[in-house]
Parts: sequence; C-alpha cells; structure tokens
Amino acid sequence: MIQIRDLLIERNGLKVLQVDSLAIQRGETLAVVGPNGAGKSTLLLALARLLYPSQGEILYDGKPLKDWKELEYRRKISFVFQAPLLMDMTVEQNVALGLKFRGVPKQEISQRAGKWMKQLGVEALAKRRAGQLSGGEAQRVSLARALVLEPELLLLDEPFSALDPPTRAKLIDDLSTLLRAHQRTAVFVTHNLNEAATLSHRIAVLVGGVLRQVGTAGQIKSNPADETVAAFLQELPQ
Repeated sequence: MIQIRDLLIERNGLKVLQVDSLAIQRGETLAVVGPNGAGKSTLLLALARLLYPSQGEILYDGKPLKDWKELEYRRKISFVFQAPLLMDMTVEQNVALGLKFRGVPKQEISQRAGKWMKQLGVEALAKRRAGQLSGGEAQRVSLARALVLEPELLLLDEPFSALDPPTRAKLIDDLSTLLRAHQRTAVFVTHNLNEAATLSHRIAVLVGGVLRQVGTAGQIKSNPADETVAAFLQELPQ
C-alpha cells in the first residue's frame, strides 16, 4: 500500500528524517518508536503530505504522493493527534463533523456516527459536550471522529501518552481489536515498546532521524540492528 524509497526530509537546512526503504502492507499496523527528536512525527507528517521530501519519494498504491490530487489523497487518510482537539459541541456532533463537511446525507451521518460511537464505547455520551469529557473519553471521541470517515490510512501521533495507565491499556486493547476487525492500515507513533508490541504487526525503530530497523518486537529485542538500536532499547523502562 505504501512504499518509501530513498526518503530525505530536511527542516531549516538540517536532515531530520532518512528512510532508505520501507513498505507498509494494506491492513498492517506499523508502530514507530524512537527517542525524542528521532523523526517519528516527521514521518507521519510526510505520510500525511504535510511535509515534502528533499529527495526520494513516498508511493501510495504505486503512485507518488506528489502526483495525487490533494483533496483525493486527504480523503484517504485520518490523523489522530496526542491532544484530542475536539470542537465545543456534543460528542455526536464532533464524530459527525467530518462527514458533514464531505456532504454525506444526514441519515447516513447519523448511522455512521452511531456505529463508531458504539464501537469506541462513547455511545452513552452522545449528547455530552466535549468540555465535560475525561481525557480517555475525549481520545475515544477523537478516534471515533477519525474512523467514521473510514480512512484507508490512519495516522496516530502518540494518542495515548497523556492518559493514566488503566485508561491507556483499555483504549489500546479496544483500538487493536478494531483495527484488526476492520483491517485498517495504521501508522502509530509511541515511545512505549510494549504498547507498540500490543497494537502493531511490526515496529520501525527511528534513532537520530534514521530508520534503523523494522521487525517484530521479539526480533528487535533479541537482535538489534546496531549499537544505536541496542542503546535505545536499554533506555526504555522495563
């Protein structure tokens, strides 16, 4: 589904991301881990076509991103940020907002919003305003708002990092179930290797702005690609 070749992204004249080769299969969840400043969010922004490479290319379904019409590509993806960024309206209105912008008929909006509120466990909160939600509830609404659009590619930038451990664990478990059930392709940024192992099929390790290794959690733990990956793994909490 996604092929990255000889990718180099620079910001203010500095190299911030280098990916020689990376393929993401349709229906796969790829976790991206690495220390602060490793280029994880840069990779998501590049996949969202919000940052452009200095060299190399990203292909989506065999077609370079630069050749896609902007609106056509935007409608294939959804982005979930660390902060939920909900509008000052009800849960149901927030979930339905993207469908409304796309001109989806009202009856279909109601059906799809209801379906995804139920899937994310916020159906009972439909009439509650966003400002009255807990952190976990707000992030569930944010995920429902992204998934109701039925994206081909879901980009998640540390969406659980601000949540308490029990809330975080339950939401990760629920999202993992949903992604597999609906065979959504997702790229998920996290600092937590255990979280990455739970949610993803494979893990990509970025250190120093360079993609160092891709594999399962077991492969990476037992056979780090180089000293930089090994050092990163040692810094992670056990």
